[in-house]
Amino acid sequence: MNLGLSGVLTRTFIGSPLTPLILLAAIAVGVIALVVLPREEEPQISVPMVDILVSANGVAAADAVELVTKPLEDIVKGIQDVEHVYSRTDDDAVIVTARFEVGTDEDRAILRVHEEVRANFDRIPLGIPEPLIVGRGINDVPIVTLTLSPTAADAGRWNDNALYEVAEELQHELVKVSDVGASFIVGGRSNEVRVEPDPERLSRYGITLNQLVDKVANANRTLQIGRL
Repeated sequence: MNLGLSGVLTRTFIGSPLTPLILLAAIAVGVIALVVLPREEEPQISVPMVDILVSANGVAAADAVELVTKPLEDIVKGIQDVEHVYSRTDDDAVIVTARFEVGTDEDRAILRVHEEVRANFDRIPLGIPEPLIVGRGINDVPIVTLTLSPTAADAGRWNDNALYEVAEELQHELVKVSDVGASFIVGGRSNEVRVEPDPERLSRYGITLNQLVDKVANANRTLQIGRL
């Protein structure tokens, strides 16, 4: 009967006196590795992230993407050991985040971003101030998430704005807890002013609805005009 390779090996080791010795040697090597290899209950993994905060006063989000965000992303992508680049663009502000490869030194990562941004800042339009560069680490990642939601019986009394106000009060208390770093609120709706125009009265003054919308939008923006 042809046993094949596996059958031959099985028959050989079953009848071999070396099999117990091999098993004992494997167990001994495993015990030595368990004792010698370092281990931690909560190992500290270095995954440095660097936020680049740019203030673009008076620039709408659509224009800031082309003028600031894309050039800054191209600059950051050229930095050594950068693995991913994230960005967020709002009116008057741009945030670009560079995530480095695991194991990269945090101080060296921040220094590389500083040097690269300063060396290529001429690619950013004039009038944009020098960005603020902030280093982040694995400890800045949130590990506790609190969710606020009304019960089914009181769902009609609570809307997204009311829950947001409760979350703000809760955030003030959470920052007082020891060893708590950065905290932020996701979701909800902050306080806002609702404008309900009267088309008939607008027509009397010769004002169109688009003109009113532009006026309200511009009045809701804050621009830096200098220092005293």
